[in-house]
Amino acid sequence: MTELDAAGITDPGLRAAYLECRRINAHYGRTFFLATRLLPARARPAAHALYGFARMADELVDNPEPGVDPAVALDKVGDFVDEVYGGGEPAEPVLRAMADTVRRYRIERTLVDAFLHSMRMDLTVTEYATYADLAEYIHGSAGVIGLQMLPVFGTVGPLAEAEPGAAALGEAFQMTNFLRDIGEDLDRGRLYLPAGELAAFGVDREILQAARRAGRPDPRVRAALAFTVSRTRAVYRRAEAGIRLLRPESRPCVRTSMTLYEGILDEIEAMDYDVLDRRAVVGLRRRLTVALPALCAGWLRRS
Repeated sequence: MTELDAAGITDPGLRAAYLECRRINAHYGRTFFLATRLLPARARPAAHALYGFARMADELVDNPEPGVDPAVALDKVGDFVDEVYGGGEPAEPVLRAMADTVRRYRIERTLVDAFLHSMRMDLTVTEYATYADLAEYIHGSAGVIGLQMLPVFGTVGPLAEAEPGAAALGEAFQMTNFLRDIGEDLDRGRLYLPAGELAAFGVDREILQAARRAGRPDPRVRAALAFTVSRTRAVYRRAEAGIRLLRPESRPCVRTSMTLYEGILDEIEAMDYDVLDRRAVVGLRRRLTVALPALCAGWLRRS
Protein backbone atom coordinates (compact mmCIF):
# COMPACT_ATOMS: atom_id res chain seq x y z
CA MET A 1 0.00 0.00 0.00
CA THR A 2 1.05 3.58 -0.63
CA GLU A 3 1.24 4.50 3.06
CA LEU A 4 3.47 1.52 3.86
CA ASP A 5 5.74 2.44 0.98
CA ALA A 6 5.81 6.07 2.13
CA ALA A 7 6.81 4.93 5.62
CA GLY A 8 9.61 2.78 4.21
CA ILE A 9 8.08 -0.45 5.53
CA THR A 10 9.25 -3.13 3.11
CA ASP A 11 9.47 -6.37 5.10
CA PRO A 12 6.47 -8.56 4.07
CA GLY A 13 5.77 -9.79 7.59
CA LEU A 14 5.92 -6.28 9.03
CA ARG A 15 3.69 -4.95 6.27
CA ALA A 16 1.13 -7.64 7.12
CA ALA A 17 1.34 -6.66 10.80
CA TYR A 18 0.65 -3.00 10.02
CA LEU A 19 -2.21 -3.96 7.73
CA GLU A 20 -3.80 -5.89 10.59
CA CYS A 21 -3.59 -2.78 12.77
CA ARG A 22 -5.14 -0.77 9.97
CA ARG A 23 -7.99 -3.27 9.76
CA ILE A 24 -8.60 -3.00 13.52
CA ASN A 25 -8.59 0.79 13.36
CA ALA A 26 -11.00 0.85 10.43
CA HIS A 27 -13.37 -1.59 12.16
CA TYR A 28 -13.41 -0.23 15.71
CA GLY A 29 -12.27 3.37 15.46
CA ARG A 30 -14.25 4.77 12.56
CA THR A 31 -13.94 8.40 13.64
CA PHE A 32 -10.20 8.20 14.32
CA PHE A 33 -9.61 6.12 11.19
CA LEU A 34 -11.33 8.73 9.05
CA ALA A 35 -9.17 11.42 10.63
CA THR A 36 -5.97 9.45 9.96
CA ARG A 37 -6.66 9.80 6.25
CA LEU A 38 -5.65 13.44 6.75
CA LEU A 39 -2.19 12.52 8.02
CA PRO A 40 0.77 12.32 5.65
CA ALA A 41 0.87 8.78 4.26
CA ARG A 42 4.16 8.02 6.01
CA ALA A 43 2.60 8.67 9.44
CA ARG A 44 -0.57 6.62 9.05
CA PRO A 45 0.89 3.15 9.76
CA ALA A 46 2.19 4.31 13.15
CA ALA A 47 -1.21 5.78 14.04
CA HIS A 48 -2.85 2.47 13.14
CA ALA A 49 -0.31 0.52 15.21
CA LEU A 50 -0.81 2.65 18.31
CA TYR A 51 -4.58 2.35 17.97
CA GLY A 52 -4.33 -1.41 17.38
CA PHE A 53 -2.27 -1.96 20.52
CA ALA A 54 -4.62 0.13 22.68
CA ARG A 55 -7.67 -1.65 21.29
CA MET A 56 -6.10 -5.08 21.83
CA ALA A 57 -5.42 -4.38 25.51
CA ASP A 58 -8.84 -2.80 25.99
CA GLU A 59 -10.57 -5.83 24.51
CA LEU A 60 -8.67 -8.15 26.85
CA VAL A 61 -10.24 -6.28 29.76
CA ASP A 62 -13.72 -5.47 28.46
CA ASN A 63 -14.43 -8.50 26.29
CA PRO A 64 -12.16 -11.37 27.38
CA GLU A 65 -12.51 -14.65 25.57
CA PRO A 66 -14.24 -17.42 27.55
CA GLY A 67 -11.86 -19.03 30.00
CA VAL A 68 -9.25 -16.27 29.66
CA ASP A 69 -8.20 -14.43 32.82
CA PRO A 70 -7.82 -10.74 31.84
CA ALA A 71 -5.16 -10.18 34.52
CA VAL A 72 -3.04 -13.01 33.14
CA ALA A 73 -3.57 -11.78 29.59
CA LEU A 74 -2.43 -8.26 30.54
CA ASP A 75 0.63 -9.71 32.27
CA LYS A 76 1.51 -11.44 29.01
CA VAL A 77 1.18 -8.14 27.16
CA GLY A 78 3.52 -6.67 29.76
CA ASP A 79 5.99 -9.46 29.00
CA PHE A 80 5.78 -8.58 25.32
CA VAL A 81 6.50 -4.94 26.19
CA ASP A 82 9.60 -6.12 28.05
CA GLU A 83 10.58 -7.97 24.89
CA VAL A 84 9.98 -4.94 22.67
CA TYR A 85 12.03 -2.55 24.78
CA GLY A 86 14.67 -5.22 25.20
CA GLY A 87 15.20 -5.29 21.44
CA GLY A 88 13.07 -8.33 20.65
CA GLU A 89 10.45 -8.74 17.96
CA PRO A 90 7.12 -10.33 18.97
CA ALA A 91 5.46 -12.67 16.50
CA GLU A 92 1.92 -11.45 17.19
CA PRO A 93 1.05 -8.96 14.39
CA VAL A 94 -0.28 -6.05 16.49
CA LEU A 95 2.63 -6.28 18.89
CA ARG A 96 5.12 -6.53 16.03
CA ALA A 97 3.77 -3.35 14.45
CA MET A 98 3.74 -1.65 17.84
CA ALA A 99 7.37 -2.68 18.41
CA ASP A 100 8.41 -1.15 15.10
CA THR A 101 6.48 2.04 15.84
CA VAL A 102 7.93 2.62 19.32
CA ARG A 103 11.43 2.23 17.89
CA ARG A 104 10.86 4.43 14.87
CA TYR A 105 9.38 7.24 16.94
CA ARG A 106 11.26 6.62 20.19
CA ILE A 107 8.11 6.34 22.24
CA GLU A 108 8.99 6.24 25.92
CA ARG A 109 8.27 3.04 27.79
CA THR A 110 6.75 4.93 30.71
CA LEU A 111 3.84 5.87 28.43
CA VAL A 112 3.15 2.23 27.54
CA ASP A 113 3.52 1.09 31.15
CA ALA A 114 1.10 3.79 32.35
CA PHE A 115 -1.45 2.63 29.79
CA LEU A 116 -1.24 -1.00 30.94
CA HIS A 117 -1.48 0.14 34.56
CA SER A 118 -4.81 1.83 33.84
CA MET A 119 -6.04 -1.27 32.03
CA ARG A 120 -5.25 -3.27 35.18
CA MET A 121 -7.14 -0.70 37.28
CA ASP A 122 -10.28 -1.63 35.34
CA LEU A 123 -10.01 -5.14 36.80
CA THR A 124 -10.30 -3.99 40.41
CA VAL A 125 -11.53 -0.37 40.61
CA THR A 126 -15.25 0.07 40.00
CA GLU A 127 -15.73 3.76 40.81
CA TYR A 128 -13.92 6.95 41.80
CA ALA A 129 -14.83 9.37 44.56
CA THR A 130 -13.52 12.58 42.98
CA TYR A 131 -12.21 13.85 39.68
CA ALA A 132 -8.76 14.02 41.26
CA ASP A 133 -9.01 10.30 42.05
CA LEU A 134 -10.01 9.64 38.44
CA ALA A 135 -7.04 11.61 37.08
CA GLU A 136 -4.58 8.73 37.39
CA TYR A 137 -6.82 6.45 35.36
CA ILE A 138 -7.50 9.08 32.70
CA HIS A 139 -3.80 9.83 32.32
CA GLY A 140 -2.91 6.18 31.79
CA SER A 141 -5.89 5.18 29.68
CA ALA A 142 -6.03 8.26 27.45
CA GLY A 143 -3.57 11.06 28.22
CA VAL A 144 -0.63 8.85 27.36
CA ILE A 145 -2.24 7.91 24.05
CA GLY A 146 -2.08 11.57 23.05
CA LEU A 147 1.54 11.66 24.20
CA GLN A 148 2.37 8.51 22.23
CA MET A 149 0.88 10.07 19.12
CA LEU A 150 2.82 13.32 19.53
CA PRO A 151 6.08 12.12 17.90
CA VAL A 152 4.00 10.74 15.03
CA PHE A 153 2.25 14.06 14.51
CA GLY A 154 5.48 16.00 14.91
CA THR A 155 5.85 19.44 16.49
CA VAL A 156 7.13 22.84 15.38
CA GLY A 157 9.08 23.31 18.60
CA PRO A 158 10.25 21.23 21.55
CA LEU A 159 8.10 18.16 22.16
CA ALA A 160 7.61 19.11 25.81
CA GLU A 161 5.82 22.32 24.87
CA ALA A 162 3.13 20.37 22.98
CA GLU A 163 2.68 17.68 25.62
CA PRO A 164 -0.02 19.43 27.73
CA GLY A 165 -2.25 19.87 24.68
CA ALA A 166 -1.71 16.26 23.56
CA ALA A 167 -2.55 14.91 27.01
CA ALA A 168 -5.64 17.16 27.17
CA LEU A 169 -6.82 15.76 23.85
CA GLY A 170 -6.66 12.23 25.23
CA GLU A 171 -8.45 13.36 28.39
CA ALA A 172 -11.24 15.03 26.39
CA PHE A 173 -11.75 11.93 24.24
CA GLN A 174 -11.86 9.71 27.32
CA MET A 175 -14.34 11.92 29.17
CA THR A 176 -16.50 11.85 26.04
CA ASN A 177 -16.30 8.04 26.09
CA PHE A 178 -17.40 7.98 29.73
CA LEU A 179 -20.50 9.99 28.84
CA ARG A 180 -21.28 8.03 25.68
CA ASP A 181 -20.75 4.60 27.28
CA ILE A 182 -22.17 5.23 30.74
CA GLY A 183 -24.89 2.61 30.38
CA GLU A 184 -22.56 -0.08 29.05
CA ASP A 185 -20.03 0.66 31.78
CA LEU A 186 -22.72 0.30 34.43
CA ASP A 187 -23.52 -3.15 33.02
CA ARG A 188 -19.83 -4.03 33.51
CA GLY A 189 -20.02 -2.83 37.09
CA ARG A 190 -18.02 0.35 36.48
CA LEU A 191 -18.84 3.99 37.05
CA TYR A 192 -16.33 6.53 35.81
CA LEU A 193 -18.21 9.73 36.62
CA PRO A 194 -16.93 10.73 40.10
CA ALA A 195 -19.33 9.64 42.82
CA GLY A 196 -18.80 12.81 44.85
CA GLU A 197 -19.75 15.05 41.96
CA LEU A 198 -22.79 12.93 41.13
CA ALA A 199 -23.88 13.18 44.76
CA ALA A 200 -23.92 16.96 44.48
CA PHE A 201 -26.81 16.51 42.03
CA GLY A 202 -28.54 13.86 44.14
CA VAL A 203 -27.34 11.04 41.88
CA ASP A 204 -25.72 7.74 42.80
CA ARG A 205 -25.09 4.40 41.11
CA GLU A 206 -28.52 3.07 42.06
CA ILE A 207 -30.30 6.06 40.52
CA LEU A 208 -28.30 5.67 37.31
CA GLN A 209 -29.10 1.95 37.13
CA ALA A 210 -32.79 2.62 37.77
CA ALA A 211 -32.86 5.22 35.00
CA ARG A 212 -31.18 2.75 32.65
CA ARG A 213 -33.74 0.07 33.46
CA ALA A 214 -36.63 2.50 33.09
CA GLY A 215 -35.38 3.74 29.73
CA ARG A 216 -36.21 7.36 30.50
CA PRO A 217 -34.16 10.29 31.77
CA ASP A 218 -34.15 11.56 35.34
CA PRO A 219 -33.90 15.34 35.98
CA ARG A 220 -31.11 14.80 38.48
CA VAL A 221 -29.18 12.66 36.00
CA ARG A 222 -29.69 15.28 33.28
CA ALA A 223 -28.16 17.95 35.51
CA ALA A 224 -25.18 15.79 36.43
CA LEU A 225 -24.47 14.86 32.82
CA ALA A 226 -24.85 18.48 31.69
CA PHE A 227 -22.19 19.46 34.23
CA THR A 228 -19.84 16.76 32.92
CA VAL A 229 -20.43 17.80 29.32
CA SER A 230 -19.55 21.39 30.23
CA ARG A 231 -16.36 20.28 31.98
CA THR A 232 -15.38 18.11 29.01
CA ARG A 233 -15.84 21.00 26.58
CA ALA A 234 -13.39 23.01 28.68
CA VAL A 235 -10.83 20.22 28.26
CA TYR A 236 -11.37 20.31 24.49
CA ARG A 237 -10.53 24.02 24.56
CA ARG A 238 -7.23 23.24 26.30
CA ALA A 239 -6.47 20.61 23.70
CA GLU A 240 -7.42 22.94 20.85
CA ALA A 241 -4.87 25.49 22.02
CA GLY A 242 -2.13 22.91 21.44
CA ILE A 243 -2.90 22.26 17.77
CA ARG A 244 -0.80 25.22 16.63
CA LEU A 245 2.24 23.50 18.19
CA LEU A 246 1.92 20.51 15.84
CA ARG A 247 3.49 20.26 12.41
CA PRO A 248 1.15 21.91 9.88
CA GLU A 249 0.56 18.69 7.93
CA SER A 250 -0.77 16.97 11.08
CA ARG A 251 -3.11 19.71 12.23
CA PRO A 252 -6.07 18.80 9.94
CA CYS A 253 -6.10 15.25 11.35
CA VAL A 254 -6.14 16.40 14.96
CA ARG A 255 -8.62 19.21 14.32
CA THR A 256 -10.97 16.84 12.49
CA SER A 257 -10.72 14.21 15.24
CA MET A 258 -11.50 16.84 17.83
CA THR A 259 -14.47 18.26 15.91
CA LEU A 260 -15.98 14.83 15.31
CA TYR A 261 -15.44 13.57 18.83
CA GLU A 262 -16.74 16.74 20.44
CA GLY A 263 -19.73 16.24 18.14
CA ILE A 264 -20.69 13.33 20.40
CA LEU A 265 -21.29 15.90 23.13
CA ASP A 266 -23.56 17.78 20.72
CA GLU A 267 -25.53 14.57 20.16
CA ILE A 268 -25.79 13.96 23.92
CA GLU A 269 -27.25 17.43 24.38
CA ALA A 270 -29.60 16.93 21.43
CA MET A 271 -30.83 13.72 23.10
CA ASP A 272 -31.55 15.75 26.26
CA TYR A 273 -28.94 13.60 28.06
CA ASP A 274 -31.07 10.48 27.63
CA VAL A 275 -28.02 8.29 27.03
CA LEU A 276 -28.24 5.62 29.70
CA ASP A 277 -29.98 3.11 27.48
CA ARG A 278 -28.82 4.28 24.04
CA ARG A 279 -25.60 5.51 22.53
CA ALA A 280 -24.94 8.98 21.19
CA VAL A 281 -23.17 8.76 17.83
CA VAL A 282 -22.11 11.21 15.16
CA GLY A 283 -23.84 10.17 11.96
CA LEU A 284 -22.06 9.37 8.71
CA ARG A 285 -23.34 12.52 7.01
CA ARG A 286 -21.83 14.77 9.67
CA ARG A 287 -18.55 12.82 9.67
CA LEU A 288 -18.25 13.29 5.93
CA THR A 289 -19.29 16.94 6.11
CA VAL A 290 -16.46 17.61 8.55
CA ALA A 291 -13.80 15.40 6.98
CA LEU A 292 -14.36 15.69 3.23
CA PRO A 293 -13.26 19.34 2.82
CA ALA A 294 -10.02 18.60 4.63
CA LEU A 295 -9.51 15.40 2.63
CA CYS A 296 -10.02 17.26 -0.66
CA ALA A 297 -7.71 20.08 0.41
CA GLY A 298 -5.02 17.56 1.32
CA TRP A 299 -5.40 15.77 -1.99
CA LEU A 300 -5.04 19.05 -3.87
CA ARG A 301 -1.90 19.94 -1.93
CA ARG A 302 -0.34 16.57 -2.68
CA SER A 303 -1.34 16.83 -6.34
